[in-house]
Amino acid sequence: MNVAEAMTPRSDVVTVELPGTRDDVLEYLQERSFSSVPVVKETDEGETYRGLISRDDLIENPDEDQLAILMREVATTTQDAAVEEVAALMLEEGTRRVPVVDGQLEGIVTVTDVVRAIADGDADGDTEVGELASRDVNTVYVETPLTVAERELFYANLPYAVVLDEEGEMDGVLTEVDIIDVAQVVEGEDDTGGSIADEDDDWMWEGIKSVGHSYIPTRNVRIPSAPVEEFMTGDVVTVTERKTARDVARTMLRHDIEQVPLVQGDELVGVVRDVNLLEALR
Repeated sequence: MNVAEAMTPRSDVVTVELPGTRDDVLEYLQERSFSSVPVVKETDEGETYRGLISRDDLIENPDEDQLAILMREVATTTQDAAVEEVAALMLEEGTRRVPVVDGQLEGIVTVTDVVRAIADGDADGDTEVGELASRDVNTVYVETPLTVAERELFYANLPYAVVLDEEGEMDGVLTEVDIIDVAQVVEGEDDTGGSIADEDDDWMWEGIKSVGHSYIPTRNVRIPSAPVEEFMTGDVVTVTERKTARDVARTMLRHDIEQVPLVQGDELVGVVRDVNLLEALR
């Protein structure tokens, strides 16, 4: 299967146009829960692709407003490339979205597009996930305030945490999407972030004065400080080691999730993320 068959076509890709400002990007990133947006420019010869802007670019340059400075060059692919090639590129570059470019932007291919190819049998999905899963599991305690859990995800550089109860048993899963859903953007304030626990709070971490930067980089973001259990997904879908990448790809698409805990009986032994399934194509 090639990229042309798997990608989201240009007609369905939302872009921002030069010249422009960071505000042109923010609403798109927030509402779609995507991590980046392609940048294009209209010329006398038509539209040309110029680069990509991610949340990280906005976070790392809080005082910069111009898209031309904020955008960056990223690896691209072409329509005739094989899905296996773009999967390897995603793993190598650590990216979830690869623009499809031939002079102009022709579309974009995402991790979900590759997972769908695996689920549909258009790419190799016979590998058992026991060989692909990560055995290092990111966890958080069920009564941890969401503000602290957000920082934990940020420093772990992972989009999820398995939530453990008082006995250390799996009680749910918290994802960055769960946090985005309840975060509030406050207009008209100078400081970015500001909902971390009070100085007298038992959960206050020294040196952490703001939250939400890794998810919604705009003006001021407030995240509820209630316990994680109020925001997590409690009805957790799990898989076993003998399931194939194709089985798990179908499970992820059916439940609209990006990671699945791996279990042996009642024991949590790992996590299968959608990016892990790309390893099956190597």
